[in-house]
Amino acid sequence: MSTSLKRFLCGITIVLGLQACSPEVALPNVSLEQARAEYEAGKVLMIDIREPQEHATGVAQGVVLLPMSQVAQRVAEIPKQADQPVLLICNTQNRSRAVTEALQEQGFTNIRYVNGGMSEWAKRGWPMVKPQDLVGPSKS
Repeated sequence: MSTSLKRFLCGITIVLGLQACSPEVALPNVSLEQARAEYEAGKVLMIDIREPQEHATGVAQGVVLLPMSQVAQRVAEIPKQADQPVLLICNTQNRSRAVTEALQEQGFTNIRYVNGGMSEWAKRGWPMVKPQDLVGPSKS
């Protein structure tokens, strides 16, 4: 395992551990409504960082599936360019917030997390598909 990968994994672990005992750090985030509007307009890449068993319950059509447990190994797949905005979404917002913070520490400036997550998306009855129905590079 590379040194940078070890640092990244350690960073995510530390961030998750400290979140429970530290005041909220202001991180770039968007409301669920804004996320959906930007995503449907093709303005952002949305990455669903829930784990495969969670993806099985349904995902937004066309999202990239990149489980949090694989982010460190697959970080090169996440665009880092400022002109390619990325939204991270999980079930609520806790994991996507933590990964946003960890990626910012790695120099990413184009990452925001989605408040509410896929649980709120589903509660609102917004369109969802099963992962096997995704097409192209979004499939994982």
